[in-house]
Amino acid sequence: MTGRLGSSLRRHAERVFTLDARSLAAYRVGLGLLLLADCLFRSRDFGLMLTPDGIMPPDMVRSYLGHPAHWSVALVYDAAWWNGGVLAAEGLAGLLLTLGLFTRPATILGWIAVVSLIRRTSPANNAGDLWLACQLLWAAFLPLGARWSLDSRRNGPGPPPTAAFSIATVAAVLQLAAVYVGAGLAKCNPSWFAGDALHHGLSVHDHGTTLGMVIGANPWITRPLQWIVPIAEILMPLALIAIPSARLRLGIVGLAVAFHAGIGALMSVGLFAAVGLVAWLPLIPASAWPAQPVASGARPVGLGHPATVACGLLAAFATLAFAIQSVAGRAGPLPEPLATAIHLTFLRQEWRMFGTVRSQEQWVSCRGRLVNGHVIDPLRRGQPVAAGAPPGGFASLPNHRWHRFLWRLPEPAARPFGPAAAAAIARDWNSRHPPDQRLVNLEIWAGLAEVVDEGTDRDALLGAWPTRSATGQGNLARFLEAAATAAEAR
Repeated sequence: MTGRLGSSLRRHAERVFTLDARSLAAYRVGLGLLLLADCLFRSRDFGLMLTPDGIMPPDMVRSYLGHPAHWSVALVYDAAWWNGGVLAAEGLAGLLLTLGLFTRPATILGWIAVVSLIRRTSPANNAGDLWLACQLLWAAFLPLGARWSLDSRRNGPGPPPTAAFSIATVAAVLQLAAVYVGAGLAKCNPSWFAGDALHHGLSVHDHGTTLGMVIGANPWITRPLQWIVPIAEILMPLALIAIPSARLRLGIVGLAVAFHAGIGALMSVGLFAAVGLVAWLPLIPASAWPAQPVASGARPVGLGHPATVACGLLAAFATLAFAIQSVAGRAGPLPEPLATAIHLTFLRQEWRMFGTVRSQEQWVSCRGRLVNGHVIDPLRRGQPVAAGAPPGGFASLPNHRWHRFLWRLPEPAARPFGPAAAAAIARDWNSRHPPDQRLVNLEIWAGLAEVVDEGTDRDALLGAWPTRSATGQGNLARFLEAAATAAEAR
């Protein structure tokens, strides 16, 4: 009886966790394109986000990371050219993965570069960055180059593998399930089931786009979605594992694609939507591809013994972290040995995306005074500073990296970045404008409205340039300038 049950469980596992080689090839191309896109997008703000005199000085980043196991190649040497090399390595890895050339070394290189860049720009990242890093680690154990690759052409004669089944395929599928189950469980709270979570979350003063704000203002749409989204996030991966049906799997993949397309259109979340789309590519069933002849003796590709042991240990660390942080909902840090293992492997499993959405709006604005007396916002293309929330909120910022950085800047742990950010933004503006349009001072302010908790700051200064002294030197001049600006406005 026990043997029959074991055989039945193994057959079920093979049906659930066997991944088609062509789906893995599509996944490889998707990962490569993500790395190329991330490299290009990060290069737009290279001078301000990846140089020693930018908005995130290396020493402050090291202090912000805290734990000594938070390694980053980008923090080994404090020079712009060094971080440029790390960014170039990410782009090279993306190109190699897209072509399927030196696939496994390229995957490992991409993982090292992504983890290093994430930690170098830690205050400006989101869950999509962490998810991409997790995927790359599991991908290093998968036969991504077995089909549709330059590597497969170099392998010589012989039938190409048609599928893969190993501890790595199990880990990749369970990682996908963990993200959705963790996010769904985090949404099982009053702010979702009885509140206005989507209304506030889709505001441009939270994470919404202009279209998202329009949708979020319609309760006929948001109220049903507040129940549907968390339930679907929990049930989709569970159904995927419990019912090994190719038709059901294809339907779930299609639903997930539509879900992430909606996220990309309605929310300012950087590459998160694209990362989510790519994550589902390995789950495309074989029946979705044209029929292929199965050569004699062909069987799913597995792993060698050392790789199986290594991947198994990583999966055990990730499973334990997920159980503690997402399922048990434990607050506070992980036990130290497990925390060290998770930091070294970058397998953090706390997926509480938009778990609690507060009934508030927040914003950050830069107020810079030019030589000619005009007060502008350098982060919003030099637009005049408006009273209260900036028009367009976070959606009016250059890109999502700025959104995340300024979103976190009011938090106590990130406050030390404020003065450095003000100085770097002012220096960048002045380097690109003629003398009569240069800044003489700049301040970064955070605002908060519809506050529920008592004592919350409604207007807080996060950073100033020139830096204010401990004795308050320069404050009187700023006060007089602010008063003059207010008088002009009246």
